[in-house]
Amino acid sequence: MTLDDLRVFVAVCRAGSLSAVARDLGRTQSAVSQHIRRLEKETGAALLERHPRGVSPTGAGLILQAAAADGIAGLDGALRRLDALVRDDGGSVRVTTGATTVRHFMAEAIVAFRRSHPRVSLEFQTENSSRSCFEALAAEDLDLAWITIGAPVRGIEQRPVMRLPWVLAVGADDPLASRPRLEPADLGSVRHIRLPENSTSRAHLDAALAEAGIRISSDTSAADWDTALLLAELGLGHAVVPALPGWQVPGSDGPLRLVPVPALPPLAVGWAVRRWSALAPLARAFADEVARSCVTRAAGPGGP
Repeated sequence: MTLDDLRVFVAVCRAGSLSAVARDLGRTQSAVSQHIRRLEKETGAALLERHPRGVSPTGAGLILQAAAADGIAGLDGALRRLDALVRDDGGSVRVTTGATTVRHFMAEAIVAFRRSHPRVSLEFQTENSSRSCFEALAAEDLDLAWITIGAPVRGIEQRPVMRLPWVLAVGADDPLASRPRLEPADLGSVRHIRLPENSTSRAHLDAALAEAGIRISSDTSAADWDTALLLAELGLGHAVVPALPGWQVPGSDGPLRLVPVPALPPLAVGWAVRRWSALAPLARAFADEVARSCVTRAAGPGGP
């Protein structure tokens, strides 16, 4: 059993495909299969189930995947930090997050961090959901993930940074636009622009509405909060979204109004790491800078 065997196995489990990993690594599918067979021979257990359209880990495979992913990620992080020390290039911080997170939560912190750490490399990897961020954090050489806080995830520590109240985004000429606030019951009549099915924020909102006994109709969906706002501005419906730092609540002088829905439980967002106690000093410094910036913006004029 080699480290390369384990790396390939973890990659196959995440991709669900031998051929996809072969393409990514520039190897043949036969070579990728040899890594799996070697592991199965050494462990004495079947590690993958073959399906018509890919593979998935068996029960034994899940055990090995979890242990291998955690160990490889920790080792990669240590090797990267050692390499930075040897080359004296300042090191790096690697972050995985959603497509719009940097603009909404990190822009000012990035400038401040770059000013105080001019030689440190900042690297951002985009994922389309908190779940994907968790998978990337566990499987790859990443330091931090900015996520919507959700249920506990094995091998991952989550730390809330701020709680975002919900607002209803409507066009300025909508009858609801003049309301100073809305109750959950008011949402029963809106044409809802739904958030992605696999998003944690969608799950939080659906659970809150179900708890309040509210059912809302939807004929439009959006991939992220920014797109939901744009669709609401274009008149395609109403978007229930978290109020992000810097947004004007209620409303603004533009074509869109943001009406608070304070009775809905706020949405917690923040950092996820494999282990805070093992986090590199530079990554911890960046995480702290982002947290300070978010709290400052939320507390200042125009914050939610």
